[in-house]
Amino acid sequence: MGRIKDIFKGEHRKFAWFVAGSTALFLILWLVGPGNTFIHWIKAGREIARQEKLMEDYERQNAEMDRRIELLKHDKDTLEKFAREQFNFAEPGDDVYIIEE
Repeated sequence: MGRIKDIFKGEHRKFAWFVAGSTALFLILWLVGPGNTFIHWIKAGREIARQEKLMEDYERQNAEMDRRIELLKHDKDTLEKFAREQFNFAEPGDDVYIIEE
């Protein structure tokens, strides 16, 4: 520790204080200054994690829709139920009651 004190009090003290101040200023600007800073990296990492979670949700929804499409293609009863519920289709002679909320 004595050598460090000697540097800041010796004949090159102005240069040592200049280097220490410049380094401190650089670190402060790197942490909170404009542009590509440490804080921006943290925010970008959070945004990437949020977008990846959103992609997983969309992939899950996509798989569910693909499963429903396959079911509708191959199962006549499911297709009839879907058509009745979504499009209010009915067979001749059916009584249809539409309840809107």
